[in-house]
Amino acid sequence: MGKQLGQGDIDALFAAAGAANASEQVEGAEAEVPLEQYDFSSAGQISNDQMRAISSVNDLFARNLMHTLGAWLRTPFKMKLVAGEQLPFSEFLERLSSPNYICSIRLEPLGAVGLLELELALASPIVDVLLGGVGRAWPARELTDIEDAILTSVVQMTVKELNLAWQSVGLEFVFEKRETDAAVARLLTSGEKTLCVSFEARMPEAQGAMNICLPAVVLNAILRRLISEGDRPKRRSKEAQARMRELLAEVKFGTALQFPSMRLKASELAALEPGTVLRLPLAKHSISELRVGGLQLGRAHPVRTGEHRGAQLEGDIDGEILNDALESQGVVETMSVN
Repeated sequence: MGKQLGQGDIDALFAAAGAANASEQVEGAEAEVPLEQYDFSSAGQISNDQMRAISSVNDLFARNLMHTLGAWLRTPFKMKLVAGEQLPFSEFLERLSSPNYICSIRLEPLGAVGLLELELALASPIVDVLLGGVGRAWPARELTDIEDAILTSVVQMTVKELNLAWQSVGLEFVFEKRETDAAVARLLTSGEKTLCVSFEARMPEAQGAMNICLPAVVLNAILRRLISEGDRPKRRSKEAQARMRELLAEVKFGTALQFPSMRLKASELAALEPGTVLRLPLAKHSISELRVGGLQLGRAHPVRTGEHRGAQLEGDIDGEILNDALESQGVVETMSVN
């Protein structure tokens, strides 16, 4: 005959089962959510993935500004990304040259303020070119009012290129004004983390640096979006592709109809004078070369079309050569040739 349990025994069994269940729940919770110490000094820290995304955007900005500013100045202008690093704002201030040209730029829609510094070693040759000079650097000195106004237009063009590079994540840069050293020191707290991006620019007669300083904390949300956009394949709509082809159709670049390359004696060239007939080492039926952007596109005969000269193509056109010519002229997109 089985043993009968009293009320006290039943209460004890229920109490033991409840305690065991509570213990298992506590152990499971500890295993699922381990506790870690949080270092508040790491707030605003930019990750390696974010820094790589920033570098790709700023490298695009440097290449675009190199072409835009070089075409505007009509002089060779090279620019490249040198470094991107996180610094306390106080350390950025210590790196500023004196005298300098530094201006504030507002970051919308974040409502934050950043800085753009242009070394006078680079600013002075730019102003010199725009005033009709050859682009030589001047001794370090403060800019005159006219020089300051000229350089402001250059900085505004630079800010436009920043907007084009960052527009994919919805970040807009707005030029505000040139700042004094005292005003710059009050824009951010000395210990605030900043993102400092440095560029090196070269001109035929001078070289210098451009530095951009942005608050690191306010960039985190934008940077997360930048990484997600970078992982997503980019596709243009059919309307955008049609518009791109329409714009490319208006591109103009150097074209020449010329003899094939040949070698002549120096004595024959030295004896040239008006009226001389120079015998070329070519057969009389040799076909001329049609060159686009310095590259041979095909072969053609010189002809007349109305009141103009023309080139009658012979054979097929090499589409790859045309694409290479477009790229050599700074056109990023290429179009197919039928």
